[in-house]
Amino acid sequence: MIGLMQRVREARVSVAGEVTGEIGQGVLLLVCAEPGDGPGEIDWLLGKVLRMRIFADDEGRMNRSLQDIGGGLLVVSQFTLAADVARGNRPGFSAAAPPAEARASYDAFVAAAHAAHATVATGRFAADMQVSLINDGPVTIPLRTPRRAPPSD
Repeated sequence: MIGLMQRVREARVSVAGEVTGEIGQGVLLLVCAEPGDGPGEIDWLLGKVLRMRIFADDEGRMNRSLQDIGGGLLVVSQFTLAADVARGNRPGFSAAAPPAEARASYDAFVAAAHAAHATVATGRFAADMQVSLINDGPVTIPLRTPRRAPPSD
């Protein structure tokens, strides 16, 4: 799984003018499923997002996590994070999970997030979404789950 987390003062996502999710202070997470992602990848990525110390403590140091501050988590599916731009000028997206697999991974991620954190909002999978945010810092951190060993024969 690939994630791009942004520390925000506020963020919202809408589809066709309807707000589907919004948060105040917290993290906007763009997430992309890759083929073969399962519970291990979901747990790893969610754990990093919830425990990454990117919020200021009383001394102004980035020493507090999303869970520490009780901030919101806005999760938005974003297959373009898997873009391959090595050749030419048109990105390729073959590294992203196929739509049915990606939806299952996204839904499982969102369910795990709801189980682990109090304030979770979402976009709408595979929709044309408009995302607005006030990036705080800015603090933007790319995340990618560790590569799994290929299956043995």
